[in-house]
Amino acid sequence: METRAEIGVFGGSGFYSLFTRAREVAVVTEYGSPSAPLTVSRVGGRSVAFLPRHGVHHEFPPHMVPYRANVQALKKIGVTRVIGPCAVGSLVPEAEPGDLVFCDQFVNFTSGRKDTFYDGPETTHVSSADPYCPEMRKVGIEAAGRLGMKVHESGTVAVIQGPRFSTRAESRFFRSQGWQVINMTQYPEAILAREMELCYLNISLVTDYDAGLEGDPKAKPVSHDEVIKVFNRNTEKLKALIREIVRTLPAKRGCACGNSLGNARLKA
Repeated sequence: METRAEIGVFGGSGFYSLFTRAREVAVVTEYGSPSAPLTVSRVGGRSVAFLPRHGVHHEFPPHMVPYRANVQALKKIGVTRVIGPCAVGSLVPEAEPGDLVFCDQFVNFTSGRKDTFYDGPETTHVSSADPYCPEMRKVGIEAAGRLGMKVHESGTVAVIQGPRFSTRAESRFFRSQGWQVINMTQYPEAILAREMELCYLNISLVTDYDAGLEGDPKAKPVSHDEVIKVFNRNTEKLKALIREIVRTLPAKRGCACGNSLGNARLKA
């Protein structure tokens, strides 16, 4: 059975397993243990590692996820590309529950999270102008299209600290900025992957309308139970999409993600 992997998958809320048969791999990192042991198997002839970011029993709330350990654990077993499905609330009426959004930007509203591998003495400034891998986004969007899924090809995710959901006033502010969805885990996960020179693909599954939509009484404020229900109803769809993405990713990376540190370090 596999103990190395080339592609990693972080499971979001309600998504705690990917394989029916897999090898469990325990990895210890400089930053402690990841959320759970990795499970490694083959998908479409390629080695894939799966890790539920909230733990096997959802024991890590968003602000307590060991993001650095999770990302480094994938790196240590050979992963170069990461697929990061997550649950999001919609801020716009056109992104409906059950839709997929392939975000290309994030805005960070978290605080106090360990969000870099580089605390010195070597000063490192990794570019995050375009935080998600363009090559993986193209493959993911095309794969979703082939599977007949309703997709929004771009979007900005506002990342909040959690674990509480937004107030109506906060949600109104996020909508006023023109952002599309809201989530609690995309930061620092995506930028930590960039610091490890990993490609990272966001797949946002819309589960709710955040604090509701003004003027639409049917768009009720989010509840945790509803998030899990919608995510569970779409888990098989997500698994099918992940399999299709894994199957169609080119063998070699054609993006710049693998050279993220090339011009990121200051030299005296």
